[in-house]
Amino acid sequence: MSAADAAEHLSAPERAEEARRVVLSSYLGSTLEYYDFLLYGTAASLVFGPVFFSDLPPAAGTIASLGTFAAGYLARPVGGILFGHFGDRAGRKAMLILAMTVMGVASVLIGLVPPASVIGPWAAIILVTLRVFQGVAIGGEWGGAALMALEHAEPRRRGYMAAFTNAGAPTGAVLGTLVMTLFALLPEDEFMLWGWRIPFLLSAVMLAIGLFVRNKVSESPVFRAAAERADADRAESKKDILPIAGVLRRPKVVLLAAVACLASFALQTAFTTFGITYAVDHGTPKPDALLGFAIGQFFAIFFILGYARLSDRFGRRPVMLFGLGAMIVLVFPTLQLLATGSFAAVAFAFTLFTFCHGATYGPMAAYISEQFGTRTRYTGASLGYQLATLLGGGFTPVILASLAATSGNSVVPVGGFIIALGILSGVALLATRETKDNDLTAVQ
Repeated sequence: MSAADAAEHLSAPERAEEARRVVLSSYLGSTLEYYDFLLYGTAASLVFGPVFFSDLPPAAGTIASLGTFAAGYLARPVGGILFGHFGDRAGRKAMLILAMTVMGVASVLIGLVPPASVIGPWAAIILVTLRVFQGVAIGGEWGGAALMALEHAEPRRRGYMAAFTNAGAPTGAVLGTLVMTLFALLPEDEFMLWGWRIPFLLSAVMLAIGLFVRNKVSESPVFRAAAERADADRAESKKDILPIAGVLRRPKVVLLAAVACLASFALQTAFTTFGITYAVDHGTPKPDALLGFAIGQFFAIFFILGYARLSDRFGRRPVMLFGLGAMIVLVFPTLQLLATGSFAAVAFAFTLFTFCHGATYGPMAAYISEQFGTRTRYTGASLGYQLATLLGGGFTPVILASLAATSGNSVVPVGGFIIALGILSGVALLATRETKDNDLTAVQ
């Protein structure tokens, strides 16, 4: 009996239990990855400028620090292609374990990098190198985690189940921000000297837990069936098409999916980095700004899952278009709330941001993954998603910080930039097809 046949002979309760275990693995794995990846963004906006770029003026140091943040986004498509290739060939599970290990080790090492006052420019070089490893790891993590959940799910719940991977992003952000907030309560000199390092070192504990859970799950049954068919096809035709070649035969699909999602990542990184700095610069104490952000991210978990469930009923595109429209309407009111210096207003602003962002981000895992056939789905979904993160999120913090600095700290160009990206993504989204009823077993 083939692996696919064995999977089909599982009882309904056994299949449901396996699906829950896979979703938990994807959720915890994504939480760990984003704890590490977004923790870097918080540290880049508050710490890395004076620690690693102390020879620069404060504003220039912040921009340089956020530039290292962008390095991770530049590396994400590389990780998506690399892990996607082997994930489409060898399976989803092995690549997920490797991606988690790379991310955890890189994050621990970031917490150990000496400051520029000790090793000079080598500090920034080492920091950027480790950030690149983080980018490669998360580039491979997302596609595998989303596909494991998607390919184990019942068709009518695919959006909801796959969204647990994306729900790991705000969960990781909440954990990372709360831990950073705790240590930000230290005296400023102690926080800058050693306090900021502890959240990165704690990645070792989370890595151990994540690897334990991830080792317990089985390979995707949809992938196993496709792999068996691919082996038979190769035996008959003697041809072996690389996954990336299969994806690039239809480059329009990848590009449209990436552009449709880039505004979501621009909004995410804008408030993860620029938003926190903007609130602090306008009188909100640093711990209050971090706590307000964590509150918003807590609500984001439920927004993401709720919007994903709606997308299973009404479609991916209508829900994502609603999120883009809400973002365009509410971006300026949200930025104004961040400038009040009030903890309640700042917390509400970050919650308002997640209300808009969740509608674009909740259906995204299913929306991108459903664009591709099983043999190329890991590569295609990873490449589309990571291109969106690069185009929308990688340079957004630097662009926004530069726009604010050159306009006398005005939010008009900042909000205008986000609105422009929202319109661009909306146009691309309208140019793509609805995917909620696609047959995942189709091989392209």
